[in-house]
Amino acid sequence: MKYAISYTVGLLVGAALFLLALYHNPFAAAPAMSPLSVTDQRLLDISFSAVPAESIAFTNNGESRVQPHPENIAELWEPAIRHTNILVAILTDSRGAPAGVGVKFSSESEETSLLTSEALMNSVWHVYLPESGTLFIDQTENLWSYFRNIVLPARWNAADSWRGSWYGITTVGPGALGTARVTGGSGRFADLASEAVESWRAQAYSALQGPVAMTGHLTIAVSE
Repeated sequence: MKYAISYTVGLLVGAALFLLALYHNPFAAAPAMSPLSVTDQRLLDISFSAVPAESIAFTNNGESRVQPHPENIAELWEPAIRHTNILVAILTDSRGAPAGVGVKFSSESEETSLLTSEALMNSVWHVYLPESGTLFIDQTENLWSYFRNIVLPARWNAADSWRGSWYGITTVGPGALGTARVTGGSGRFADLASEAVESWRAQAYSALQGPVAMTGHLTIAVSE
């Protein structure tokens, strides 16, 4: 009996130590510097509210803490798309003025591996800027740092919330340097083949409702 108890205790302690090592993995932090910071191309910076309730529209399978918006919007409950989120957001320029509309499709990646601190999402942006044209952004995102620093602390907090200041670059590919792939559509972006990164800046999160104060940024390298 004592050997069984010792084995069980050792197993539990080992599992706890493994989870602590996974949670405190210093190499899993989201990068704070964009790979595009050293490019000599002109950069286009656009922002959007990452709070679903502040978007034009947001939908998912209806089972998430983050509820679809507005009411009565169609939910993505079909098997092929039930792990997908769709966000339609107003895009603003560096001065905060409306610049266009962006539609983002995000789906859980089959390559997600929490053992390696990878909570991966495959996402695509369709960006429409009336004065410039359209472009598409294809990327892989790693949300592990976001979950680790914001979502989990909010759930562990007695008030079911998190407040603070967090910034992280979510884009990790498919570019070799961890950048997203940009393809031009129309206007002055026609025939564009470039790179981009997406980053998030959060100040408040609710474990019951999702993001409360969070802004997303798209930085796109645009050839002259």
